[in-house]
Amino acid sequence: MTEENMNNESLHSKNNNTSALTPTSEQQSIFVLDTNILLHEPFAFLSFKEHDVVVPMTVLEELDSIKDRRKDVSRDARVAIRALEDTLRDASPEEVLAGVKLPQNDEQHPSGCLAIINDYALEQTANTLSFNENDNRIINAALHIQKKNPNKKIVLVTKDINMRLKAKGAGLAHVEDYRTDQLIDDIQFLTKGYHKFDGDFWQQVSAVDSETEGRNTTHYVSREMVPLTYINEYLLDESDSFAGKVTGWDDDKLSILDLGRERLLAKSAWGIHPKNIYQGMAMDALLDPNIELVILTGPAGCGKTLLALATALEQVIERGLYDKIIVTRSTPEIAESIGFLPGTEEEKMAPWLAAITDSLEVLHQQDESMHGSLNYIMDKANIQFKSVNFMRGRSIQNALVLLDECQNLTAAQLKTIITRCGEGTKLVCSGNLAQIDSNYLTAVTSGLTYIVERFKDFPGSATINLNGVVRSRLASFAEENL
Repeated sequence: MTEENMNNESLHSKNNNTSALTPTSEQQSIFVLDTNILLHEPFAFLSFKEHDVVVPMTVLEELDSIKDRRKDVSRDARVAIRALEDTLRDASPEEVLAGVKLPQNDEQHPSGCLAIINDYALEQTANTLSFNENDNRIINAALHIQKKNPNKKIVLVTKDINMRLKAKGAGLAHVEDYRTDQLIDDIQFLTKGYHKFDGDFWQQVSAVDSETEGRNTTHYVSREMVPLTYINEYLLDESDSFAGKVTGWDDDKLSILDLGRERLLAKSAWGIHPKNIYQGMAMDALLDPNIELVILTGPAGCGKTLLALATALEQVIERGLYDKIIVTRSTPEIAESIGFLPGTEEEKMAPWLAAITDSLEVLHQQDESMHGSLNYIMDKANIQFKSVNFMRGRSIQNALVLLDECQNLTAAQLKTIITRCGEGTKLVCSGNLAQIDSNYLTAVTSGLTYIVERFKDFPGSATINLNGVVRSRLASFAEENL
């Protein structure tokens, strides 16, 4: 939602003196929001349906201290503050403390109330935490509401794992992460981008119609073979006799493009060949001009960055499909600041993009005699290193964008980057969900997980989980045993 939408009349509320601290029905819960929830989703307080929401005064102070910083998160703080002000604008101080009715999103269910609690005014008792830290004051506010409402479910909502532990240790019965934008409950259910049949594929086919056009053969089989499939999902079997890709379906039939395992493994880009079938599928998607978004997941050393860069060089220099390569990735502080380093934007990004330059050196060694110096390759491919922080507001045309380490980005940050891609632009997102550095993200709440699930039915995207470490024998042993 844009900042202009914040003035929408739907955010204005009528004065209502129903207390958020004393809900009228036992089915209602009271949710106390931490600051990071409103930074993660500025309109989060509107997402709790018929339940009541409490924002402690400490949260407003933290938002106020963040809104003027020169960081990407500052915008989210300003959006949250204005959204709260729009909701509470016409309420008196007494009504704000008691609870103001939130806009009703669902006609079948009444909406809850939004209240501000002055956690500074709460009396410190023996069973509360010290008031010296902001987190403690927010926890104490939740404990105070729990004490005043013993028959109600009081929930502290925070993305800070340590704060959740402290709250439980202090006696708060219910502590949760913000799960409105969480699409799966366990990372094991995350789409891998391929479906593997037991045994031989053709032995499971009862009837098939096939048609060949040029080099491509499409098989039409019963939809019941893979009832829960999605577009651009790859199909494999355990007997290594078949490899295909779902290209469409109707109520009865499933259309499968026959790729052939040998042809997948024979693919080449900038002197690089797949080392296993998973890399073969990834290279097929990366080289397909009809796929605008490729999402690569998998462990460290499975070849995500090398494959993305090799196919990018192939398509920019050899095939001329794109004008340039833009490389970006999340940096510490959730990609919000690179200003402390000297030099230009590209020089500041250099330490965070060492994985890209390492891969470039590997590719340069592969084809040094054919393609010249490393600097020549970078100039020829027009490779640009950019910060995620400076992607907002851009419109990227006819480029191949490589977004590395995006497991550390939120869904909102990834949306910002994806919506920058204009006509003729292809985006490659790669990341390892086992290596999340953000304090507020887990494998199931990462933006990478979010886009894998959101885009699995989009005809212009493909997801591949690269199973297997190919970097070295040492790396493979470490991934499996450490």
